Amino acid sequence: MARPALTREEVLAAATDLVRQHGPETLTMRKLAAELGTAVTSIYWHVGNRESLLDALVERTVAELGEIRPVGRTPAGRIVSVARALRRRLRDHPHLVAMVHERGLTERMFLPAQQALVHEVHAAGLRGARAADVVRAVQFQVVGHVLVERNRERAPAQHPGEEELWGARTAEEDPALARTLSRTIDTEKLFVLSVKALVAGLLAGARDGASDSGSGPGPDSGDRTVSRAPYPQ
Repeated sequence: MARPALTREEVLAAATDLVRQHGPETLTMRKLAAELGTAVTSIYWHVGNRESLLDALVERTVAELGEIRPVGRTPAGRIVSVARALRRRLRDHPHLVAMVHERGLTERMFLPAQQALVHEVHAAGLRGARAADVVRAVQFQVVGHVLVERNRERAPAQHPGEEELWGARTAEEDPALARTLSRTIDTEKLFVLSVKALVAGLLAGARDGASDSGSGPGPDSGDRTVSRAPYPQ
């Protein structure tokens, strides 16, 4: 039986899987053709050269990662759901997200999630600069947490490890604290705990009718210059 005609979407899907598993540096047109059981010329016909293929993968990633639908019964719960979904997608696609970052499309990739957060922050009663602060704080919390997770996963084995470092002396005679800090971190549980606490604190002002339509930082807000560190692969 003859193989069905290859489509552009099939080529992009196969290329996405290869990059997800092994990183963009391992993606070659010959390897992709072998994966699809077709000729290299067929790959070129559908997606052009390798740079055109990588550009198409970036556009595909931006579109896919941007589709986040909040769930929950309250604005706070829905904000947390957006944060959890965004973290999960960044965790699941590190190589693809790194490609997006390298091509200068990170802000565009985050825009749909930011818009979802804006909607929920407005529903919670905050507007203006206060609302913008919530959106950015949640986004930075997600990205920062993912960066720490990735760095811990790629770090060499630690000697001594946490289980050896935490005892009665280092824990100030708090054995329960020592036992907990010596265990493997449940990163999902820690992330949810921290995001819920962050959101609860940020939305607390909404109950008092707090709103600020100004655009600049307040006197106690500190320097808000954004540091654009590269996303780890």
